[in-house]
Amino acid sequence: MLSLITSGQDLIRGWHKKSINGILFLCNQYMNNRQNKDPKSMRPRLSIDGITPGKPKKSGGSISFDRPSSYNLDQPQKKIDNFKRSEGFDPTTARSSVIEIPKRPQYDRPEEKKRRFFGLRKNKRSPYHRVDSYEKKAKRRKRLKIAGIILFILLAIFGFLVAKGYINLRKVLSGGGGAAALQENVDPSKLRVEGDGRINILLLGRGGEGHEGADLTDTIILVSIDPLAKEAGLVSIPRDLYVKVPGEGSMKINSVYHTGKAKVLNKSRNPNNETKKQAENSGFDLVENSVEEVLGIPVHYHAMIDFKGFQQAIDTVGGIDVNVPKAVREQMRIDGRNYLLNVPAGQRHMQGFEALAYSRSRHTSARGDFDRSERQRLIIMALKDKVLSVGTFSNPAKLSSLLDQFGNHVQTNFSSQDLNKLYQIVKDIHGPSVRSIGLADPPNNFVTTSNLGGLSVVIPRAGVNNYKEINSYIRNTLKDSYMKRENASVIVLNGTGRANLGSTKADELKSYGYNVVKVDNAPTRNYSKTVIVNLRGDEKKYTRNYLEKRFKILATNNLPDASIQAKTADFVIILGNDISAR
Repeated sequence: MLSLITSGQDLIRGWHKKSINGILFLCNQYMNNRQNKDPKSMRPRLSIDGITPGKPKKSGGSISFDRPSSYNLDQPQKKIDNFKRSEGFDPTTARSSVIEIPKRPQYDRPEEKKRRFFGLRKNKRSPYHRVDSYEKKAKRRKRLKIAGIILFILLAIFGFLVAKGYINLRKVLSGGGGAAALQENVDPSKLRVEGDGRINILLLGRGGEGHEGADLTDTIILVSIDPLAKEAGLVSIPRDLYVKVPGEGSMKINSVYHTGKAKVLNKSRNPNNETKKQAENSGFDLVENSVEEVLGIPVHYHAMIDFKGFQQAIDTVGGIDVNVPKAVREQMRIDGRNYLLNVPAGQRHMQGFEALAYSRSRHTSARGDFDRSERQRLIIMALKDKVLSVGTFSNPAKLSSLLDQFGNHVQTNFSSQDLNKLYQIVKDIHGPSVRSIGLADPPNNFVTTSNLGGLSVVIPRAGVNNYKEINSYIRNTLKDSYMKRENASVIVLNGTGRANLGSTKADELKSYGYNVVKVDNAPTRNYSKTVIVNLRGDEKKYTRNYLEKRFKILATNNLPDASIQAKTADFVIILGNDISAR
């Protein structure tokens, strides 16, 4: 019996030692895991009798526990007593370990603040990584929503301005005109007639809605630009010039636009926008043809502005500076009110209304309408200088404001591309390079006042509808850019039996700006067809192009008669009987 008790005590003592060692191993493993801060190690595992062991290992259907080799169950272990909790663990004697929670990152750099504002994470393994709370996500959604609303408003405003600008641009720049000289190194075949080497723009001014004679063009100015020499000329056409309009009879030139427009409108009882546009184009075509006949040069573009648009355009650019040659004082009635115009001679800054009154004044001037035309040219030149000096075309805000003012008051057949190319040319043309030309300005006074059937009109000094002198003067004053640059010398020979044919044709060529150096008879005078001999190859290609189109034949490179002495001439023209028939 005693032996049995002793054996039982030994068994209990052995089991006790093993249990104590197992408990120590588990506690040590737990504390190590706490110190390593491994979240995975703190997961709850298999529990037996309230003890959480290490990694269990299955062996033969029973559960065994691994223990480090440093624990020797045969050696006495330190006694653990004074357990204060039921599971036998004393928190006062246990080694503690504090889990440090990473502090919230401080975003000092601007890009980090931006990321923080939108709730973005730097990357998943970065110390900035965090799981957003519901409140943070809500704030982020709110910020994004506000940003989206602001962006939408900005886009809406931008879209409105673009649409408004486009509508006004379409009103002002309808397109349809064209000048080959706007291109650089233009192909000679694109130039139809002499004068196409320049850019010719017809400016028309009318009263507009609310004025008596709303469609009467009291201002008619042709602006001719030399894109190669960077020069320009302004030609005023008297509003009372008496002209003959094919199919419409004779009238003052300021009534031609109105006549062409009314011709279309009178055919329609209820004109719509398309019909009105057709009527306006009909008016422009009619007045352009009349101007081409009077001046003898082609018109490539037109631009019409009414009094209101003229005044607003000047106000938009902050007024203009005009060098007034003569003092003007006149009591006037403008826009339904009385106004005293008093402009002294000298430099003068004018706002829109005063500039309009100055350009319309004529009753107190010695030459009446001729002096008024001169003042209108001064205003146009001053406006051009001001528009370019303030950079209107390169400033979207100023250009948009100018288009707003022009929207319902200006009509042109420019396209936006043409206008941009024109700006690149005009910006290099300065005051001294702009010539003011009047048909009644001595010594080149080609027109005079007259009375026809009780109607006070202006007619050419050469006679009614005789514009030969005016044509020659304008063509040579505003000479084709390419003809002027090449300055080709031409010999004209009469190859027919018709007397004076050579001198007649030479005078005609001179009127177009050709440099005719010699006029004579050909060695033989039996040429049935005209011959053009080009002695310079492609060196004078623009002049060759114009001569071929004028005579409707192609040039040859060889003289048909070796006895012809061309000397230094660039071209020799031998007139044939086909010319005399024209």
